[in-house]
Amino acid sequence: MTLLRVRIDLAYDGTDFSGWAAQPGRRTVEGEVSSALTMLLRAPEPVRLTVAGRTDAGVHARGQVAHADVDQSLYAALPGRSDRSPEESARARLSGILPPDVVVRSVARAADGFDARFSAMMRRYSYRICDRPGLLDPLRRRDTVVLKEELDVDAMNAAAEHLVGLHDFAAFCKKREGATTVRTLLDYSWERAWDGTVVATVVADAFCHSMVRALVGSVVPVGLGRAEVGFPHQVLGARARDPRVRVMPAHGLCLEKVSYPADSGLAARAHEARATRSLDAKD
Repeated sequence: MTLLRVRIDLAYDGTDFSGWAAQPGRRTVEGEVSSALTMLLRAPEPVRLTVAGRTDAGVHARGQVAHADVDQSLYAALPGRSDRSPEESARARLSGILPPDVVVRSVARAADGFDARFSAMMRRYSYRICDRPGLLDPLRRRDTVVLKEELDVDAMNAAAEHLVGLHDFAAFCKKREGATTVRTLLDYSWERAWDGTVVATVVADAFCHSMVRALVGSVVPVGLGRAEVGFPHQVLGARARDPRVRVMPAHGLCLEKVSYPADSGLAARAHEARATRSLDAKD
């Protein structure tokens, strides 16, 4: 059997999922997509997926990316007697199998060296908060966290900017055995959107478990006037979880985009990303 790697770009409403990763007895995004691919290809074994970001239960995605290694002959046969390409056939037919809270944007043959997880250069998340409950759009209640007190966006930006850069984010992560917590935070900023909500943009080369929601939770007390602007940076420096930092609710978080280098740099980026990072003693 000759394997072909395909890239799948997708979006989903995470409300009714127990996260991305397949779990016995639970409804997950990976489980739905894997089942749909297996059915589509009539594969003898479940199709396995590798994803750019393993989102937690309740977290949404507009720009998720995954890859799967599939039987090339089964993939080539997808158009049947139609004049569609296997890629367009796969996208259209998956749309007919998947539930309405998962949408496949595109299916494509992956370039040489592509790995949905390790080839990624950066991930961009958003986090939505409504701090003026009278302005809450009820149609967005599934992706917006409501606070009863108004936030100071300028103070939140002042606090967030001190977290940007290469750091050990152990204070903002759920530690996993053997995994590094060193990350490069490329952007962390807040703005008040046109609809009155307060929206964070958080960009990094990679994130560890619960990192974005903890970063948000460290800055919200500053916006509420309950902590000094320097509080999140103090937490960062301690490199230990702080009980004063709340991990914010999952439904306000959305994976917006995953970016990759040019095709010629995919393999090198994957090799680099697999290396365990650490900080020099001076950091």
